[in-house]
Amino acid sequence: MKRIALVGDRSPSVRAHTRIPALLDVLRDEADLDVYWIPTPAARDPAALRGFDGIWLVPGSPYRSPEGGINAARIARTEGIPFLGTCGGFQHAMLEFARNVCGFTTAAHAEDSVDADHPLPGPRDPQDSPEGGEDDLIVELACSLVGHEAAVDLTFGSLIERLLGASRTVERYHCSYGLAESHLDLLTTHGMRFTGRDESGAIRAAELSDHPFYLATLFQPELSGDGTDPHPIIRGFIQAVSEKQPTTSSDLSATG
Repeated sequence: MKRIALVGDRSPSVRAHTRIPALLDVLRDEADLDVYWIPTPAARDPAALRGFDGIWLVPGSPYRSPEGGINAARIARTEGIPFLGTCGGFQHAMLEFARNVCGFTTAAHAEDSVDADHPLPGPRDPQDSPEGGEDDLIVELACSLVGHEAAVDLTFGSLIERLLGASRTVERYHCSYGLAESHLDLLTTHGMRFTGRDESGAIRAAELSDHPFYLATLFQPELSGDGTDPHPIIRGFIQAVSEKQPTTSSDLSATG
């Protein structure tokens, strides 16, 4: 039995939250899966994520606890647990890497930087955030991708290109925030590979080469098709989960 943590704040109003469990049910014939939802506030505690063979940081931001989402990405990265982050999961995986690997400890998400007591209409001016916007790693997109479908060009030889068996794919989105171009060099220098870009060159997928399976996409593979045939990325994630060696009691004590 392989245990998968779906980290996110489950809501019937988020389409991905109904799609993902249904897609994993389809794959139960190929893999013996035990799936658990872990709310982001609970994910702040490393103990909540012990013993899992895979972590999927799901869409649905702003999370109730952004730090919980970041912690889930950190545990998956540092402990070699197969990791998939989609939409908000992509965004928080990039925040985790920037803070804990690149030393950009103040890296922020523009969606979380806005003063909740004084919400701003329309696109946020970076000068209107408490931090002045300079620390925003995740920024509001000039054009929202909510409900959009668009082409993504994939890097030859990358994990995502191998999974899809093609150099280009057309994917669905439901997001309004993406990675700030001004910080790409910092993440790249420290080992993050940006392996999916849209036609304008904007980042749409990222991965780590020195990890059993670490893939984050701004698009949502769970929204592909009619929900009955899992996307190749999801199949690849489950394959990596199936191949993960069992966690031992000594492994668990070492992560405390």
